[in-house]
Amino acid sequence: MRIDILTVVPELLESPLNHSIIQRAKDNGIAEIHIHNIRDYSEDKHKKVDDYAFSGVAGMVMRLEPIVKAIESLTDQRKYDEIIFTSPDGDQYNQKTANTLSTKENIMILCGHYKGIDQRIRDHFITKEISMGDFVLTGGELAAAVIVDSVIRLIPGAMGDETSALTDSFQDDLLSPPLYTRPAEFRGWKVPEILLSGDHKKVEKWQEDQAYERTKRLRPDLLNE
Repeated sequence: MRIDILTVVPELLESPLNHSIIQRAKDNGIAEIHIHNIRDYSEDKHKKVDDYAFSGVAGMVMRLEPIVKAIESLTDQRKYDEIIFTSPDGDQYNQKTANTLSTKENIMILCGHYKGIDQRIRDHFITKEISMGDFVLTGGELAAAVIVDSVIRLIPGAMGDETSALTDSFQDDLLSPPLYTRPAEFRGWKVPEILLSGDHKKVEKWQEDQAYERTKRLRPDLLNE
């Protein structure tokens, strides 16, 4: 998989995208991540990428020309399965979207900034708009990092234990069951006996029941009942 990220603050992506599973995936040739500074495509002598909106709305808006140049320089080289814009008014991101994106070959992510982008970019280039929730961030870089992390960990070979991602919360519209580690008893707090029984079928059934009950209590909206 190749992911290209367009941003006006590339420094915000340096740490999140150069460690842990993401770095391992890059080292193993499973994923390519390329960060592009939109300012490099600006013809303004000060490398400005923002301007006032015609509507007179307060705040600055990302200009049309540098973003179009950046997008077209990449689409001239390859076809993208999705060109994503991170925006608070996009579709709220979830595990199903991450699963779908993990099957793609080439993805481009445009990080929103300021008050947003020229609408013509959304009309003519963007294929999917994604929001992290009903709140506003200073820029879309953190949202882009979340998307990259959640997608790459699903690609076969990215994680040491590939089955681990299949049991994550939300994969089956359920939260993960309670998890316990050694010792089996600490300060009188005991691990449930069934987990020590060695009966894998009973343990699996217990985990399923616990996941369902936990989801019902904490996120009933996930259950189609």
